[in-house]
Amino acid sequence: MLIRDANAPDWPAIWPFFRSIVRAGETYAYPLDIDEPAARTLWLLPPPGRTVVAVDDAGTVLGSAHMNPNRMGNGAHVASASFMVDPRHRGRGVGRALGEHALAWATAEGYRAMQFNAVVETNTGAVALWQSLGFEILATVPEGFRHPSKGYVGLHVMYRRL
Repeated sequence: MLIRDANAPDWPAIWPFFRSIVRAGETYAYPLDIDEPAARTLWLLPPPGRTVVAVDDAGTVLGSAHMNPNRMGNGAHVASASFMVDPRHRGRGVGRALGEHALAWATAEGYRAMQFNAVVETNTGAVALWQSLGFEILATVPEGFRHPSKGYVGLHVMYRRL
């Protein structure tokens, strides 16, 4: 697996799994009916952000991540990131590889920490992955996310010092 910067020709491979993940409404607090231009703007970040794709030997996009300062100004020393793995390629270590890549990027860029602002508590696979990569749950916003089948569930704020 290779992780590289995403470019405009990658978007047609990202958009189908982005759309299906968002429309499922289980893990992201994005509008369920987000249109393609808005999604593209949201996901493909300009500097100082960075968007990457994980690809296999055939060049198939397996997943994507974007990384960015968590806040502007005096909060810009803490990074954040978001991750999506094509459901057809789950269980192959793509999420872990993207997470490790994001941490290495943030460290190399001089960030002091990485913070995830909204990890849905019922997304147990993601929570376990981030904890295995050294993140801790700082707080949980009770009923901060409306899950389509589980109702109102918590949103974790997760943090790791770099």
